[in-house]
Amino acid sequence: MMLKARFPMEPANRAIEAGRFGRIIEATIERLEPEATYFFTERGCRAALFIFDLTDQADIPIFAEPLFSELDAELEVQPVMNAEDLTKGLDAAFTS
Repeated sequence: MMLKARFPMEPANRAIEAGRFGRIIEATIERLEPEATYFFTERGCRAALFIFDLTDQADIPIFAEPLFSELDAELEVQPVMNAEDLTKGLDAAFTS
């Protein structure tokens, strides 16, 4: 799965000033155990991208709600695959 989070400027600034932003990001990383994490800017705001395994959709609120409630984040969660997954899927699609 891919989780992209965009943090609006004012809530993120307040969280940084209060020392909460880094703790929230660290807790998110601990929850997700991502294989990759990237930080960047998007539309003039701070943003992050996490690539991780999701085994149960019921886990989405566990990582999403703190980002929503603490940082007013805008989230996108979508399935993604690596090259090995794509090859496996294409092989299965065309060998039937």
